[in-house]
Amino acid sequence: MLESYVPLLIYVLIVLGLIGALVTLSFVLGPSKPHKKKLARFYLTAMLFIIFDVEAVFFYPWAVLLRQLKWFGLIEMLVFMGILLVALAYVWRNGGFDWE
Repeated sequence: MLESYVPLLIYVLIVLGLIGALVTLSFVLGPSKPHKKKLARFYLTAMLFIIFDVEAVFFYPWAVLLRQLKWFGLIEMLVFMGILLVALAYVWRNGGFDWE
């Protein structure tokens, strides 16, 4: 029975080794001159990516079930989009789209 998990274990070991190698190479080879403005810019860019990536994940199931959800689903999605709009305004206001 445990023999069937051997390919999964090999796959996990390969993935962990690859992750370790990539992190080590980026630490050794990559430039590292962090300062407050650079770190703030990275934070805003990362937040923007995460917010809109999560948005895309939730839109597909909502679109598939729209007819079953009726008005409740529509209002719920409008609230969700409103929250995302507030987050977008926050990122925009703090210079998340300025690439200078």
